[in-house]
Amino acid sequence: MKVVVAVDSFKGSLTSMEAGMAVKAGILAAHPEASVIVKPLADGGEGTTDALIEGMNGKRIDLTVTGPMGNPIKAYYGYLENSSTAIMEMASAAGITLSDHAAPQEATTYGVGEMILHAIDNGVRNFIIGIGGSATNDGGIGMLKALGFSFLDTYGKDVGEGGKALEKIVSVKMSDKMELLSQCHFQIACDVTNPLCGPNGATYIYGPQKGVTPEMAPLLDAGMANYASVTADAIGVDHSLAEGAGAAGGLGFAFLSYLNGILTPGVQLLLDAIHLEDEIRNADIVVTGEGRLDHQTAMGKAPVGVARLGKKYGTKTIAFAGSVTKETTACNKAGIDAFFPIIRGISTLEEAMNPQTAILNMKACAEQVFRLL
Repeated sequence: MKVVVAVDSFKGSLTSMEAGMAVKAGILAAHPEASVIVKPLADGGEGTTDALIEGMNGKRIDLTVTGPMGNPIKAYYGYLENSSTAIMEMASAAGITLSDHAAPQEATTYGVGEMILHAIDNGVRNFIIGIGGSATNDGGIGMLKALGFSFLDTYGKDVGEGGKALEKIVSVKMSDKMELLSQCHFQIACDVTNPLCGPNGATYIYGPQKGVTPEMAPLLDAGMANYASVTADAIGVDHSLAEGAGAAGGLGFAFLSYLNGILTPGVQLLLDAIHLEDEIRNADIVVTGEGRLDHQTAMGKAPVGVARLGKKYGTKTIAFAGSVTKETTACNKAGIDAFFPIIRGISTLEEAMNPQTAILNMKACAEQVFRLL
């Protein structure tokens, strides 16, 4: 029996690999002869870097970069030596949780560019970057400036940082690192489809959670439109209406326009990165799961992405979860053949989330299910 296990993290309790290894222990208790392959699982959002570092024998690279408010902060990314790939989360350098106050007019993505440049200087040419959870609305110009691009006003001077700088842009000076950047391959985990500007764009849809007020919005959106226009003149292509251009305050647009980035739904990008399909082709059973299975899981989260691969090859998919809801039956229609909560008795949330308890519960639940199988 070959079983492929890819379980998302149980946030606050187990990492993806800890959860997966607990499932493996339960399977082997029931079927010692089984071949069990454990893969890390993530969706491109928070925890993706850690999951791939742990699950793919990556190395954590720590560095100091410019935070969203311009102050030095500690950040890190993952390095996968076998494929010379850097795994990054833009939120590590420009995330909304990095500042105790919202300032969309000033917040910058400069630190994201510093992370990328650090990796390039160390020989990396392949990038997987999650761009959720940003504090910024600067169209990605901060990141691009760190990579050598210049955004100039009518006097030929730098326009500054943040969303307020976009309306001042009159011209763009391409990076002196273009030859180096052209060697790089940027895969961007992006789960939103918003354009850069307008009522469904970065400023109006995601700006309010970053501190954009109704008074600020028209000015910031007009700045985005100006930035898009100048960019189109500079590169000969207008990506402002592309799906995902408005992601992370316009960072998606910056990757599309200046770095030839490829925007891909996070789940699919990460499933490709871990080569999960190659393992599932000849598997007998697939196991997935996450801390809480509910109707949102069925709307395309990581466990359903795993289940779809199982369906592709006619393989049954089982899911384990810390908790389930009445609406979790939607997951059955989405490809998960059966799901099981791992809690084995009445307990407090704190007790259930204790890592040692969660591992024991996961192992015991997996063992009983696989004894039946």
